[in-house]
Amino acid sequence: MGIFSSIWDRIRGHKPEAAPTRPAPQAAPPAGAPAAAAPVDVEAVLVSMAELKGDAAGNWRTSIVDLLKLLGLESSLEARKELAQELGVNAGPHGSAEQNIALSKAVWRKLAENGGLVPDSLRD
Repeated sequence: MGIFSSIWDRIRGHKPEAAPTRPAPQAAPPAGAPAAAAPVDVEAVLVSMAELKGDAAGNWRTSIVDLLKLLGLESSLEARKELAQELGVNAGPHGSAEQNIALSKAVWRKLAENGGLVPDSLRD
């Protein structure tokens, strides 16, 4: 399993405390069609996780290191190199601010591509 898969699994597995208790009405899929997973409000999940960690949450919105730490994942240079390779990020030398910024943006875009609700401000 890749690092991005671990990121996505941690986000999907966390239930924000502010989540509504009443399920939204959904239309039934046609017979034989696979059920679509409900979109995940990525920012709400991460805000909830950050509130649980308090000041230790860091600046996860812009720092790939802080995001990985918030999710309880390895944030070492080696882990970020692996994630960069997995996502095809080739900006700047490994560990540089340029690469870390590009990696953070790539993660937000990939979360959105996989059904995450990610604000435009995090993807740009």
